[in-house]
Amino acid sequence: MKKIKSSDFRAETPVNLAEISTFKDLKASEDELKKELEEVREKLGKFQDVLYAHGKYAVLVCIQGMDTAGKDSMIREVFKDFNTRGIVVHSFKVPTPLELKHDFLWRHYIALPARGKFSVFNRTHYENVLVTRVHPEYILNENIPGVETLEDVNDAFWHQRFEQIKNFEKHLVENGTIIFKLFLHLSKKEQRNRLIRRIDNKEKNWKFSPGDLKERKLWDTYQQFYEDAINRTSTSHAPWYIIPADNKDEARLIVADILYDELKEYSDIEEPELAPEVQASLDDYKKQLESEI
Repeated sequence: MKKIKSSDFRAETPVNLAEISTFKDLKASEDELKKELEEVREKLGKFQDVLYAHGKYAVLVCIQGMDTAGKDSMIREVFKDFNTRGIVVHSFKVPTPLELKHDFLWRHYIALPARGKFSVFNRTHYENVLVTRVHPEYILNENIPGVETLEDVNDAFWHQRFEQIKNFEKHLVENGTIIFKLFLHLSKKEQRNRLIRRIDNKEKNWKFSPGDLKERKLWDTYQQFYEDAINRTSTSHAPWYIIPADNKDEARLIVADILYDELKEYSDIEEPELAPEVQASLDDYKKQLESEI
């Protein structure tokens, strides 16, 4: 099996998505990929326990991708060994009337992880520079002062919004949040195959929506804006990782490896030590408990 290096997937220079493969051949069988994922997943679970006990960092995992890119199953398989007390998954859909009464980052801010915990955003604050760029009329629902017509949703507006997102992430990192931004890079052909499987499999019919086909017609526009968002906001403190997503087993292993390889570099995250007086008295405490029998 090929060794996975997080740097191979990090968007460190301007990217052209059309030139990046949606498939990564790791030279491994399906069984080998699943076995390796189990091993990495176990390491991540142990790291989460230490992070929780340490209580000084939080981890935010942001997952973006086109419909059928595998976001839900990615979350299920990568974080399967986590203690549920230490991780929360948030799926962001169309903003509610209450959310629209606030700035566009509000609903994401209140879902951020506390120190010692993981949060996974299934679709993220980047929807506000992706879906809304494809459908700028949605911006008018936010009722922003000075934005009265579609003419006001111009290049200056988007520049400001990207700057707000970068400042938001910079603030989080400076206050102890480790951020991973993952783009599940799916091919248009593979999306077609997955949509057909949703139609053919009665148990998966509920996942299919005619709206998926409408959005699929805008594929090239979405790719353009994904590429622009990645290039504008991939920073050293909050980088984007472009994950080949045509093979789900490979994509899951790549994500798990990236998370573990980057997190283990935080050598200051360790289990807290007992106070010296408590450590010195452990044998006495044990004898007290044993004497109760």
